[in-house]
Amino acid sequence: MQDYIQKRVLEICAYILETGATVRRAAQVFQVSKSTVHKDMTERLPSLNKQLAKEVKKVLERNKSERHLRGGEATRKKYKNM
Repeated sequence: MQDYIQKRVLEICAYILETGATVRRAAQVFQVSKSTVHKDMTERLPSLNKQLAKEVKKVLERNKSERHLRGGEATRKKYKNM
């Protein structure tokens, strides 16, 4: 793995752990695609640091389980402002 990729993986990992950010939000902040963030966290990070990978997986699983709530809230706000 190239150095700049390792650096990006660890930076995204730190950001997700600090903020609890979603894959979509991390992709916006680091200006990469959601696919890149997902691949970095699920495939590349475990080869660099298994413990960090487990911690990030917990955050991503929590975000996944809450996503229907965030979507419902966005829809409610959209129609409330009409």
